[in-house]
Amino acid sequence: MKHKKGWYAAGAVVLALIAGAFFVVRLYLGQAVACDAVVLVPTGSDYGRLADSLRSGGAIPDFQRFDLTARAVGLDRAVRPGRYALKEGMTYREVINRLKAGLQAPARVTFNNVRTLDRLAGSISRRLELDSASLAGLLLADSTAARYGYTPQTFLAMFIPNTYELYWNCSSDEFLSRMQRENERFWQSRERKLARTGLNRIEAYTLASIVYEETKRTDEMPRVAGVYINRLKRGMPLQADPTVRFALGDFSIRRVLNKHLEVDSPYNTYRHPGLPPGPICMPSIAAIDAVLDYENHDYLYFCAKDDLSGSHAFARSLAEHNRNAQAYARALNRRGIR
Repeated sequence: MKHKKGWYAAGAVVLALIAGAFFVVRLYLGQAVACDAVVLVPTGSDYGRLADSLRSGGAIPDFQRFDLTARAVGLDRAVRPGRYALKEGMTYREVINRLKAGLQAPARVTFNNVRTLDRLAGSISRRLELDSASLAGLLLADSTAARYGYTPQTFLAMFIPNTYELYWNCSSDEFLSRMQRENERFWQSRERKLARTGLNRIEAYTLASIVYEETKRTDEMPRVAGVYINRLKRGMPLQADPTVRFALGDFSIRRVLNKHLEVDSPYNTYRHPGLPPGPICMPSIAAIDAVLDYENHDYLYFCAKDDLSGSHAFARSLAEHNRNAQAYARALNRRGIR
């Protein structure tokens, strides 16, 4: 009997161990993530904030089991901020390990066609944790531009329009340092072409911003750039209408008139020779490359065609340009565009 009781006791222990192991495995591995989800954990968050984010996303169908597992392995004491991607079918253990290790999924940040630094700040803050107002204040501070080798007027030239992968909770300094590195990488691959223009990086970016505002047709950009290069080489004023709109702060002007040309601003390229003090917008990469690959021709003038197609008529002489300009003006008059 004693021998049998011993076997019974041993069997009970074994069954208990098996049951316990099964419970632990089931608890630790748990159910799987129900759907793809992105969890944002703001800087300074505690476990309660993380738990709220996980509950609201719907990706964790049995949060009680997840919570027990998370606490058992110390996630409640090691919350790390960031942006985390949960994939359907991931086990709770995989999710917890990812959160504990801070294995973030980078955010894709795209910016282009931006006119001003404060608008750039707004575009960035929609993708990252950075506060829009704080970032705008930083970008507009003279000291920030100087730290990276720019003036307040030229600082926009540090930002190359593109799509970048960044950690969601990166600091403003980390963001700016990354943009400086990307700028350097961009121009290093274009140094030989840049030398052909006779411009430095900021000047090329500034001219590209004018080209970009003049035409969105990429096939015309090198020819437009060639006109401005020719005028710069001859010491002629650029007489670029987009710079007048920028000087006036009114980008809705469809027809630049003589009264607009009177604005007293260093950005008015009708009154001031050479390039303006800085870019008038963030040009596209296509516009920058159009400046670097500018068309070698002898055109000195251009204006929009009278068919209002968005393409331009180019001229070598002022007399020819005046005829093109008059035809365009008549087309605007016929359509009542003032």
